[in-house]
Order: sequence, then C-alpha cells, then structure tokens
Amino acid sequence: MNGNAPGAGIRARLLARSAGRRATPPGPGYKWVALSNTTLGVLIATMDASIVIISLPAIFRGIGLDPLAAGNIGYLLWMILGYLLVSAVLVVVLGRLGDMFGRVRIYNLGFLVFAVASIALSLDPFRAGAGALWLILWRIVQAFGGSMLTANSAAILTDAFPARQRGMALGINQITALAGQFLGLLAGGLLAAVDWRAVFWVSVPVSVTGTVWSYLSLRETAVGGRGRVDWLGNLTFASGAGILLAGITYGIQPYGGHATGWTNPWVLTGLIGGVVLLLVFCVVETRVAEPMFRLSLFRVRAFAAGNLAALLTAIARGGLQFMLIIWLQGIWLPLHGYDFEDTPLWAGIFMLPLTVGFLLAGPVSGYLSDRFGARIFSTAGLIVVAGSFFGLLALPVDFDYGLFAALLLLNGLGQGMFSSPNTSSIMGSVPAKYRGVASGMRSTFQNSGTALSIGVFFSLMVSGLAASLPKTLGSGLQAHGVPAATAHQVASLPPVSTLFATFLGNNPIGHLLGPGDTLDRLTAAQRATLTGHRFFPELVSGPFHHGLTIVFSVAAGMALVSAVASALRGGHERVDDPAPTGTGPGAPKESRAARSS
Repeated sequence: MNGNAPGAGIRARLLARSAGRRATPPGPGYKWVALSNTTLGVLIATMDASIVIISLPAIFRGIGLDPLAAGNIGYLLWMILGYLLVSAVLVVVLGRLGDMFGRVRIYNLGFLVFAVASIALSLDPFRAGAGALWLILWRIVQAFGGSMLTANSAAILTDAFPARQRGMALGINQITALAGQFLGLLAGGLLAAVDWRAVFWVSVPVSVTGTVWSYLSLRETAVGGRGRVDWLGNLTFASGAGILLAGITYGIQPYGGHATGWTNPWVLTGLIGGVVLLLVFCVVETRVAEPMFRLSLFRVRAFAAGNLAALLTAIARGGLQFMLIIWLQGIWLPLHGYDFEDTPLWAGIFMLPLTVGFLLAGPVSGYLSDRFGARIFSTAGLIVVAGSFFGLLALPVDFDYGLFAALLLLNGLGQGMFSSPNTSSIMGSVPAKYRGVASGMRSTFQNSGTALSIGVFFSLMVSGLAASLPKTLGSGLQAHGVPAATAHQVASLPPVSTLFATFLGNNPIGHLLGPGDTLDRLTAAQRATLTGHRFFPELVSGPFHHGLTIVFSVAAGMALVSAVASALRGGHERVDDPAPTGTGPGAPKESRAARSS
C-alpha cells in the first residue's frame, strides 16, 4: 500500500492542478486564441481532404502506378473518397467523446494524430499498388485526426464566445473550412509541380505547430460528463454509414457491361444493408439511457431545420467541385490552348472566385446574423446559390470566363451567406452539455452530403456519357485514321476511364491510344489532330453538356429545397446557454429560446 502512495500522490497533484486550471476563468483574450487555433485546425483538415485531387497525377506517377489501368480505378476512388467516408462516419462519435471526456482533450489528440499521419504519408516507402495502399490507409488515419478537429472545433468556439459574437466566430471558422476545400485544389497544383511528397509535407509543420499550440493554449471551459459509451449505437452507426458510403463509392465503378456498378449484387447488398443498419441504429438510440446520437435534439426546430438545410446544401455543393474541375480540365482549358498536363493547376486558379465569395460573405453574414437572426441570411444565401446554378446551366460549354467567374463568385457569396448563420443557429439552439455531439451531428450531415453528391453526380455524368460517347468517340477516331477494331476497343472502355483521364490532367486520346503502336502508324497530321487541344474537348462537349444540365438542375433543386428548410427554422431570439432539462435520461426539452432561435 505504501508502495502505491508516491504514484497516488503524483496523480492527486496533477488532478488538483488540472482542476485548479479549469476553475480559473479564462481571460478576455482566450476566445480569440480559441478562434485562431480551431480555424487553423479546420483549415488544414479540409485542405487535406481536397489537396490530393489536383495532385493525383503527380502522386501516382511518383509511386509508378497507372490509376486508369484495369483494376486500379479503385485506388483512385479511395484516395479521394476514403477521407470523406471516414470523416462522415466518425464525427458524431468523436463529438460525443468530446462531451464526455473534454472537447479540448479530443481536439488536441486530433492534431497529434493528424501530424503523425502527415509525416507517414510523406515517407511512403512502397511503389505501385503497395504504395497506393500505404497512402490510402494513412489517409484514413489522417481523416481520423481531422475528424477529431472538425467534430469539436465548433463546440469549443460556442463555449468560448458569448451568444452575441458566436455567429461571427463560427462564421470565420466554418467559412475557412469550406474555403480550405478549394484552397486545397490550388495548393495541390502548386506543390505537385515541385514534388509529389510536398503535397503531404505542407501538413507536417502546420499540424506539428498546431499540436504544440493547442496543448499549450486551449483549455476546457465546459464541464464534461463522464457518462457511458454507447457501444451498440457506435457499432451500428459506424458500420451502417460506412457500408452505405462504400457501396456508393463502388457504384461509380463499372460492373460487367454496365457503365456504373449500381446493378452489382455487392453494391446493392451494401446499400440495402447500410440502410437497415442505420434504421437499427435509430431504434437503438431511442432505447439507451445515454445515446451517442441525440435524436431528441431534433425536437428543437432550429437544430432540425438547420441540419436538413446543411445536408441538402452539401449534396448540391459537393458534386459542384468535381464537375467544375472536369469542365475546366477536360474541355475549356484545352480549347483555350492549355496543355493537358498544366490543366490541374490552372483549374484551381480559375476556380478562385468561388473561394473569394466564401471568404467575403461568411464572416459578414455571421456578424449580421448575431444581430438580426440566421433565417433571413441563410435562406437568402441559398436562393442566391440556386440562382448561380441556373446561371451555370445557361452557359455554353466554351463559355466567356468573365461571366463564369461572376457566377462562381455569386455561388461562393451565397454559400457564405448560408453557412455561417446556419452553423451559429444550430450550435446556439442546443444545451451547452450537448454541443460536442451537436457539432459532430452537423459535420456528419455535411460530410455525408458531400460523399453522397459525388456518388450521385458522378453516376449522372457517367450515365450521360455512356449514352452517346462510345459512338461519337469511335466514329471520330476512325475518321482520323485509327483502325476500326482499335477505335471500337477504345470506344468500348468504361466512360469513367475517359472521365477520370480528364480529371487527372492527362491527354485522354494520348492515354487511351498510347499503350500500343496505333499512334506510330498514323501520319504526323493525324497524330497532331488526335492528341491536340481541340479533338477530344470538341468530341466530348455535347455529351458532357447534357450531363452538366442534369447535374446543375438537380443541384439547383436541392438548393431551393434547402432554402425552404432554412426558412422553417423559426424566428430569432438571442440566448446564451439554454438550461438542459428534459423528461428522459439526458434528453433536452425545448426551451422557449431554443424553439425560436
């Protein structure tokens, strides 16, 4: 017993010191420390979600792997979607753990995990398929750390800022997160031109600095409740959401003689099984005393309407990023004389008006929503977003860039107007003790919407291309000297391969005809035409525009439905911390302020 006394004494002193530190109120400047640190965290987490998109050609060249070869498209998809899938599945769990064990503690650990994964990614020791698997697995670990950051950042800010300033603080934080998705495209293009490992190096100093800074400066300002871990809820949610999103990921890939995999029995099993497990999860959450997913929070109108609007907006926005990249890289930039190898970087540059719109509107609308309420700004922003989608629908494939940039700026402004007030409304409508799980639930809807939209919009685009591209491609190749058998073989390849070839900054025709000696048997003029800047973009522009019409029409409809949901959130009444009361175990009852916030 005496042998245990020194250890017990040390633990007691540490606990006493930690308790004393928590008991001391933070200074007036602490809220700005929390804002700057959490904004850095969500910026690097969201940048790394998109930074590999533009840099994928350099990454796969660096590890010696052709992502479009038979059987390798899965590597490509999991490099893009693996990060999003993990983020969508784990944020609620990690937000709940933040409520139980301390939001700052989980957030700090997230920075540490993110830093370790960033270092491991830059040190990939393998090549070919093994190298791709190393990157995918460590991207999943990195996403785990990023989820710790995004799941708790909004709750930390809501704890640190008074109600009158929450909209501004959350606006800066969330718009930085959204802007990070597009800044990642630009950073990926710039860094990949230096070295493919530099794409991962950039995260190392930022995450290491953020880790040290967060451990030294952030502190718990809310009292956590230990509670119990909802193991059954965690298991059914993680497995259900994971299986469902994995099924969507494989649904994009061709199966048998079909352009997509939606008829694949394994995909259908994943979709049905995922939905069934999520229904079981909902039943479980109504039966346990301390649920992971607080379904009772949906009784709060502002919380329910805000999350529905966030989900639908994420679906509308998520596919936009990829469709714009393909539009620019595969058609517009080559038509205007840019080499295919240079299009990834320039696509990121030409999409900057979208990011500028986010950065301009987000903090301003957040600040104004603190005074006038979230409903007017978030609803108006979604109407602006829908208008920009209709404007993009009216553009020809070979558009005037000034008008295109104006529409992107308008879209960014509308999303900035929506995101900040909506996040503030969601986080301010729940009791303080549930802010971690509320933040996780909000992030889950947003991340799931992004993953869903990629599956939906890619499928729509691939289906549109499959209807007319093979015939158009085959006849076009034969018209320029390619033998009929070779032209038929190339035209019969899955449209997703051609789509991803443009997405990766490759010359599609050069890539599809390159493995054999077909190009060598053609005349110099024929080779120049087929691999030039205009042949493929002009060939694919008709089918592609048809797909864009479907995609942007669906996105505009989603934005309008989101606007209706946003308008139903109720009026505005500024509150600080609604008291957590309720009738069930841990269930919050709607307060008057929560109902009208």
